[in-house]
Amino acid sequence: MMVSYPQVKVNILKTWVLMALFLGLVILLGWFLSYYFNSPQILWLALIFSLVLNFLSYWYSDKIVLKMSRAKPVKPEEFPELYQIVKDLAQKAKLPMPRIYIVPELAPNAFATGRNPKNAAVAVTEGLLRKLNPSELEGVIAHELSHIGNRDILLQTVVVVLVGLVVIVSDMFLRMAFWGRIRRNEREVDQLGAILMILGLLFVIIAPIVAQLIHFAISRKREFLADASGALLTRSPEGLASALEKIARDPIPLRSASNATAHLYIANPFKGHQKRSWLVKLFMTHPPIEERIKALKSLKI
Repeated sequence: MMVSYPQVKVNILKTWVLMALFLGLVILLGWFLSYYFNSPQILWLALIFSLVLNFLSYWYSDKIVLKMSRAKPVKPEEFPELYQIVKDLAQKAKLPMPRIYIVPELAPNAFATGRNPKNAAVAVTEGLLRKLNPSELEGVIAHELSHIGNRDILLQTVVVVLVGLVVIVSDMFLRMAFWGRIRRNEREVDQLGAILMILGLLFVIIAPIVAQLIHFAISRKREFLADASGALLTRSPEGLASALEKIARDPIPLRSASNATAHLYIANPFKGHQKRSWLVKLFMTHPPIEERIKALKSLKI
């Protein structure tokens, strides 16, 4: 079967566009902070911090995520069935064999990480191995390999880092503005300065919200694409659909998951009563499971 990943170029382009947009956002934030506190050094610090953070996140994001998730590397002989499924699907998908990790938790879930296919890793929980049959496990692995093939992980890592940067810088400004003791030089603030002050305050309050919405929108869209790509890889949408149903019904929360890593998992790792209002859906990192299952069942393969 000829495997292609049409989203590769699109995701790489999106990555650079988002980096440029967020860099512009950082420049605007830094400019306003330097204007407000009459300190040009703040702008330079913001730029240097963003560049260093981007460099570190690009090269070490997978190690950080795996460490945060308490994932442990496994050898082929420890989980031979899992290893064989990953190996067979990677060959079928024309991808290098990813590293395999196990998360020591009973909640069924999985995620992929890495900056490119050559440095990719797939992590599954112990609960996933215990609770899914081979067809369902194959569907989950195919889904994660599709993320790797489409370079979703690269895009998602950049978005997460930049969103985090905007939130951090905005939070620092608000704390300094309302609780700090920093004073500006004694001088009259003209009408234009007052307008800029108001707009700047609105900007730093709204910017993190907009950044998070972009982050969540990308997460939801890529899950639908990975579902479809994974189903095409296995030629069995039913396996992934059944796996998603089991993961959604399972009541055990994933303790090692956090707000920073939740979007990486195949399904929302947080359990509990989830509302379905349009406002709640707007801030969800994953599409509702029922919508994903419906889309899978509608595929003609």
